[in-house]
Amino acid sequence: MAQSIHDFHDDPRNADIRIWINGRLLPRAEAVVSVFDSGFVLGDGVWEGLRVVDGEPVFLAAHLDRLFEGARALALDIGLSRAQLAAALRETLAANNMHDGVHVRLMVTRGIKRTPYQDPRACIGNATVVILPEFKRPKPELLAQGLKLFTVHVRRGAPDVQDPKLNSHSKINCITACIQATEAGADEALMLDPHGFVATCNSTHFFIVRKGEVWTSSGDYCLGGITRANVLQVCREAGIPVFEKNFSLTQVYSADEAFCTGTYAGVAPVRSVDGRAFDTVPGPMVQRLQALYADLVRSDAAAARAGSGA
Repeated sequence: MAQSIHDFHDDPRNADIRIWINGRLLPRAEAVVSVFDSGFVLGDGVWEGLRVVDGEPVFLAAHLDRLFEGARALALDIGLSRAQLAAALRETLAANNMHDGVHVRLMVTRGIKRTPYQDPRACIGNATVVILPEFKRPKPELLAQGLKLFTVHVRRGAPDVQDPKLNSHSKINCITACIQATEAGADEALMLDPHGFVATCNSTHFFIVRKGEVWTSSGDYCLGGITRANVLQVCREAGIPVFEKNFSLTQVYSADEAFCTGTYAGVAPVRSVDGRAFDTVPGPMVQRLQALYADLVRSDAAAARAGSGA
């Protein structure tokens, strides 16, 4: 049975979480936004997913960089500084007694509209900012067996249509890709760029391993992934040949290993693409990269704790 890479085993503690909305910490049942909110009406907003390790939202600076870059592109005034958002994140974690095994969704929309219309000038008041934390870990059995991918007909768009660098609430192309992959019995969709080269997955980034080399797409048609960038970094630091380049499905099918990256699951092995199975899952390179990435995560959390005086 197909599963999402974002699947998790239910944690009863999530029933009592408190969610930060515009400066107020509210019980889960009371954490609501208006039907006139721009995010609900039009998907007008930006967001980040963050992983909490040893009490720290790891790679926070990079996540805030991407959030503010997206908000600037949309001419969206978040209304809070980076320092204020970081403080709100930590306030939310403390209120929920959260230290590890936590995933946080930080969401910003343009705020309330006086009428459900796309023009930003129809907004009244300030942006809506939500911090939604959950006790959530990726399923170990899914990571052990690997992901099953299916190449879908839905392409990644050019930046003059819907810029894939923008981590907006408007994800309909990724959703339609996910639906097609799910209907095909796969866990995740593999998406091509407008030229037919491999681009990315619907919610993760995609890599292959060929003859000791690690390949990923050129990056021209995918989100600026933070875990993707970190994997590129650890490869270079470890002396592993790594390339951002165009490659085709033919080269995917004949690869030695494949894996996906994302904030939630880190480095996740792929067991098959379009029915072509890989011999060993996880393969030796994937196992090595999982260990190197885990070291980088722990190092970032330790540096964050030292910087905050914790």
